[in-house]
Amino acid sequence: MQLQSVEARYGPVKALHGISLDVAAGELVAVLGANGAGKTTTLRAVSGTVRRTGDVVFDGRKLPRRPDAAARAGIAHVPEGRGTFSELSVWENLRLGAYTRRGSIKDDAQRVFKYFPRLDERKGQQAGTLSGGEQQMLALGRAMMARPKLVLLDEPSLGLAPMLVKEIFERLERMRADEGVAVLVVEQNANLALAHAARAYVLEVGNVVVSGASEELRANESVRRSYLGY
Repeated sequence: MQLQSVEARYGPVKALHGISLDVAAGELVAVLGANGAGKTTTLRAVSGTVRRTGDVVFDGRKLPRRPDAAARAGIAHVPEGRGTFSELSVWENLRLGAYTRRGSIKDDAQRVFKYFPRLDERKGQQAGTLSGGEQQMLALGRAMMARPKLVLLDEPSLGLAPMLVKEIFERLERMRADEGVAVLVVEQNANLALAHAARAYVLEVGNVVVSGASEELRANESVRRSYLGY
């Protein structure tokens, strides 16, 4: 997937100023930056849920500026706040994740339960009664039900205890390795993101200011001072 000179705006306010980035098949790439830098808007530009110009190229084709086009192309978006349907059961949430594709929902659910056994134990439970960590697992599981080629993941660690965050990133790594799915993750915890990502982009006020391999960014003095705390 490539973003090519993408701009995005909310009404008169421009949030992205012509950014370009790419994610290779099976690669985990992080987007870092302070609040208001344009990280969430970058994911929305890919999924077609914000007004944008410039091109989003996926599997060699330019994506139309519509959310359904991104979903049908194989892009799953897990927004900040998880976006689960709290009144529906875990099982009903998972079924909704498979709406864009054909095939056995039960087979796909078993794949999800392999990574998140707790969801299997809570199939009939209302999503709104799950813990924060379980809701994040459900959001990821629902995304995987569509058999995506790319997952857009916004702030997966938000509000979660460190042990749960570690568990979720470990499961994410397993899914990426087993399924070959690419991941573009926005994460406020830069140390965490760089520990798992192959590469990263740093945004400031809607512009890419630094990019490169995670090791390079950890060695970058301005990145260390601004985002890594040492």
